[in-house]
Amino acid sequence: MGLMQAGPGSPGSVPLPPVAPGTAFLADAPFTSEQRAWLSGFFAGLAAGRGSGGEAPAATLTVNVLYGTQTGNSEELAGQLSAALRGRGLGAVTAELDSVGVGDLAAMSHVLVITSTYGEGEMPDGAELFWGELSAETAPRLEGTRFSVLALGDSGYDDFCQAGKLIDLRLEQLGATRIAPRADCDVDFEEPAAVWTEGVVAILAAEAPAGAAAPVPDSAPAPQRARSPWNRRTPYASRLAENRVLSAPGSSKEIRHLEFELGDSGITYAAGDALAVVPENDPALVAATLDRLGLRDGDESDGRSLGERMTHDWEIRTPSKDLIAALAERDPEGETAQMVRRDDREAMDSWLWGRDVLDLLEASPGVRFDPEELSSLLRPLQARQYSISSSPLASPDRIHLTIASVRYGRPGSERARGGVCSTHLADRLASGAAVGIYPQPNASFSVPDDGSVPVVMIGPGTGIAPFRGFLHERAESGATGGSWLFFGDQHRSTDFIYEDELTAFSERGVLTRLDLAFSRDQAEKVYVQTRMRERAGELYAWLEEGARVYVCGDASRMAKDVDRALLDVIASQRGRGADDAAEYVAEMKRDKRYVRDVY
Repeated sequence: MGLMQAGPGSPGSVPLPPVAPGTAFLADAPFTSEQRAWLSGFFAGLAAGRGSGGEAPAATLTVNVLYGTQTGNSEELAGQLSAALRGRGLGAVTAELDSVGVGDLAAMSHVLVITSTYGEGEMPDGAELFWGELSAETAPRLEGTRFSVLALGDSGYDDFCQAGKLIDLRLEQLGATRIAPRADCDVDFEEPAAVWTEGVVAILAAEAPAGAAAPVPDSAPAPQRARSPWNRRTPYASRLAENRVLSAPGSSKEIRHLEFELGDSGITYAAGDALAVVPENDPALVAATLDRLGLRDGDESDGRSLGERMTHDWEIRTPSKDLIAALAERDPEGETAQMVRRDDREAMDSWLWGRDVLDLLEASPGVRFDPEELSSLLRPLQARQYSISSSPLASPDRIHLTIASVRYGRPGSERARGGVCSTHLADRLASGAAVGIYPQPNASFSVPDDGSVPVVMIGPGTGIAPFRGFLHERAESGATGGSWLFFGDQHRSTDFIYEDELTAFSERGVLTRLDLAFSRDQAEKVYVQTRMRERAGELYAWLEEGARVYVCGDASRMAKDVDRALLDVIASQRGRGADDAAEYVAEMKRDKRYVRDVY
């Protein structure tokens, strides 16, 4: 599961001020203690002004809060922003960007956009259609609209916050006026998001007319699951209950099935959600990095041992831009500096592939950094998010994950390398050991509430994870709609994970159709998109019957290939050309009948 967010642990606890009745949500909101105190006092005054049984004052201004999300963070922040607006007596209408047409946008007087950036500068799935309309030459002028944008991103990517930047610029180009400057948030987004929220709400509250406005349509927030007390700042210490290899001997991959106990955490989840796992860096890599810098484990950084910070706090697998820049400056004749001077993004990406912080330090042997410098040059160690492969109906007390252990080497180096979290779980976490986790809801990637709705699931490799959860969910709930799974990998003999379960689901009728694509078992490679095209007539018939299509797995190639295959299937069956097929798929996206969980 892709992109971003995380943090290894929890900072020291700070006593929070008491909150007014009905404002318990402030304790979990991403505000400082001073902000919480101010908001609590405001709400207390508001409640007192109403009196017992009194009505809330009529909204004097309506604000449209629009979000684009891939992992749920933007949606959560949009809900918090809407609550803050209502707390100041303003109306708030919250909606996903793709549900808004540019014609609707032109009729909005005040718009606040919160959006993440997906992959290499792309719009999140829930904002693609909106951006297509907004960026078109036919987009209307927006002189009557005032706006501000909160952009979420990851500075480890070159196109940091690009989706938010594009929307911000395009709104300006169409004549809209900024309420406040755009705020760009890195992976530690809570504090800057809270500052931006407080700022725009204060501006709008000050500008709201004194008289009552017309009633606000659909201003009530959509029902949401209770917010978990466990998050990236306060992860739950779960116990690893099961850890077994799924792939057979001889496979080029190592895919594992892991189960995490929920204990007394109160964590609830849904099939299709993700789980964030807090990793630790490889102790061998930590020791080697410290040795290369001439530092000791017991040296202090910000009041803690350097070894502890390098193990739990800092990303040492992927070099940061700040570290690259610092090495280029201090070693101008070194290999890193030479790559920086080339100013070739593709060449730099290729050169960096597989290199970690130690590799770059060894390439500049004369460079040293002290602990304080490291704190500013290394990025925070992020939790890794994985699609949950279980259903709460079948496994209410444990969450299952299906994870490929990432292992690789580099030419000329004997040092083994591996993924931070996947090898932490596979190699260094004993059964029963504690590991930090927290849930990441994904409401758009969920089993249909109506069990009669057919589903088409496309998930090669570990992309099968959420669909295993879907099948357990539909088996337990007695769903009657058809279920069609496209699955594949390299070799059937070694890579057909969960084969026994899928066979049992097929025999019980829970899995109506199973199409397999093992790419290396024949001379010509066969992929899931190959099977889709081969079954074009039947697949289109399922779409016409209202089937929901889900895709999970690699975003860089597989998801794009599947998208092209789906367009080809629809175009071939409808016979009305590529534009018609594209509009058919766009309508599926608007109706949430074509959703993806890609990374």
